[in-house]
Amino acid sequence: MSNRIETLEKLRAEAMLGGGIERIAQQHKRGKLTARERLEVLLDEGSFQEMDMFARHRSYNFDMQKQRPLGDGVVTGTGTIDGRIVCVFSQDFTVFGGSLSEVYAEKICKVMDLAMKIGVPVIGLNDSGGARIQEGVVSLGGYADIFLRNTLASGVIPQISVVLGPCAGGAVYSPAITDFIFMVKGTSYMFVTGPNVVKTVTHEEVTFEELGGADTHASKSGVAHFAAENEVECLMHVRKLMSYIPSNNRDDLHRVPTTDTPDRLCLKLDTIIPATPNKPYDIKDVIREVVDEGDFFEVHADFATNIVVGYATLDGRPIGIVANQPASMAGVLDIDSSTKGARFVRFCDAFNIPLVVFEDVPGFLPGTEQEWRGIIRHGAKLLYAFCEATVPKVTVITRKAYGGAYDVMNSKHVRGDFNVAWPTAEIAVMGAKGAVEILYNKEIRCADDKMMAIAKHEAEYNEKFCNPYEAAERGYIDDVILPHDTRKRLVHALKLLETKVDTNPKKKHGNIPL
Repeated sequence: MSNRIETLEKLRAEAMLGGGIERIAQQHKRGKLTARERLEVLLDEGSFQEMDMFARHRSYNFDMQKQRPLGDGVVTGTGTIDGRIVCVFSQDFTVFGGSLSEVYAEKICKVMDLAMKIGVPVIGLNDSGGARIQEGVVSLGGYADIFLRNTLASGVIPQISVVLGPCAGGAVYSPAITDFIFMVKGTSYMFVTGPNVVKTVTHEEVTFEELGGADTHASKSGVAHFAAENEVECLMHVRKLMSYIPSNNRDDLHRVPTTDTPDRLCLKLDTIIPATPNKPYDIKDVIREVVDEGDFFEVHADFATNIVVGYATLDGRPIGIVANQPASMAGVLDIDSSTKGARFVRFCDAFNIPLVVFEDVPGFLPGTEQEWRGIIRHGAKLLYAFCEATVPKVTVITRKAYGGAYDVMNSKHVRGDFNVAWPTAEIAVMGAKGAVEILYNKEIRCADDKMMAIAKHEAEYNEKFCNPYEAAERGYIDDVILPHDTRKRLVHALKLLETKVDTNPKKKHGNIPL
C-alpha cells in the first residue's frame, strides 16, 4: 500500500509543476501567475477540488508521445467564492503554450457539463496559444464542442471569461459568447488575426497591444468589460462581480449586508441638476448618492461612456443600473451605447436582477455615419431588450426624456413597473429650440425681431411641454418626486416588486435585430 501511495504523491507532485520549473520561471518573468496560482487568488482558500489531474493527451503525431505531461495544459475543477460553488478551468501556458488538444477540450467540456447539472457559474481563465497544431482538426473540433456548450449555457448559468495572456484565432469565440470578459493591461490580448497577418493582408503596422490589448478592447471595440492593472486586481474584480449575480437563472439573489438605512434622504440630489438645461453633470454622482454605501460596480466603464451600466445594492438587494451620462456626449444614445445597454439589460433579465434606470437623454445621435452604420437597427436592440425584460424595472427621469429615446429608456409603455420623475424633468418630443423652429417657422421668418419671436415661443413651449406634469396627468409616470426622496422610493418600489410576475408570449425565441 505504501508504494501505491508514494506513486500517487509522486504523480500529484509532477502534475502540480505543469510544464516544469523553468517554464514556470519564464511565466513569472512575464509578470504572469501560473494556472494554479491564479486559482488560489480567485477562489476561497483551500476550496479548490481538482478534476482530471492525471489526464494526458493521446496524440502520436510529430513524436508527441514523448511528451505527455499530466493535466495536458489545463487545470479544471470546482471551488467556492464567498462560500458559493463555482466551476473553473485555468489554462496553463507552461504546457505546450497552453494550446488546446482533444483531451484539453474534453476536460473543459466535462467541467462545463457539471456546472449545468448543478447550476453554478463557469469561470474560465484563458492563457493559450490557440489550437494544438500537432493534433490538426481534432483540436478544432474541441473548440466547437466548447462553443456549443457556451451557447447552450447562455442565460442558464453565468459564464465569465478572464483573459490573462494570448487568446487568438478561433479561441476568441468562447469568451465572446460568455457574459463577461476581464483582461489585464500589458499581458493579455485577443484578436482573430495577429499583427503579422494584418500587415500581410492590409499593410497596416500595428502592435499586439494596439490590435487586441486590454485598453483597446475595453475602450474601442467593447469586447472586454473590465481592464485591470494586474492579475490579482483582475481576479479580485471577478470575485466582486460574483457578489451581485446569482448562481443560475432559477436561483434567488443573495442579499448583501448593509448598514445604509433604506429611508436615508439624498439631500445632495436637490441641487445636482444645473440651472442651465444644456450644462452637464455626472450621473455617477446620482447613482452613488442613491445606492448602498455609495458602492457602484461599473461594467464597460471605458466603452460608450454616454451610457453607464453596472451593479449596486439597494437595502441589500442587488440591482442592475442603466443610466444616461450627460457628462459624455450629453447622454445621447448612439450605436455603441445602445448595444452596450441592450447586452447588459438582457443579462440582468436572464438572471432575475432588477433594473433601475436613471434617464437624462436628449435623443439619438444624428448624422450620416450613425445612419449608415445602422443606428435604427442597433437602437432597436436596446428597445427590444427593455420590452422583453420581465424583471422588476423602475425608471427615474432626472432631466431630459426626449423623442423616441424617451420610449426606449424603460418607459411605462414598454412595461416599466415604477416610473417617476424629478421636478426638473423635461418629457417632450424634442427640446424647445428645435420644436419652435418647426412649429412657428413661417411666423419667425416674417417677424421683425426673429430672436424675440423665438424666445417668446420657446418660453411658451417650455412652460407647456418641458416638465413632467403632462406625462403625470396621463399616467405615463407614476409620480413626481423630490430628488432627495429617490433612494427611499426606489427601495420601497423594489420591495413591492419582489413578487412581480410577468410573462412573454410562448415562442422558441424572439428575433432581436442583430
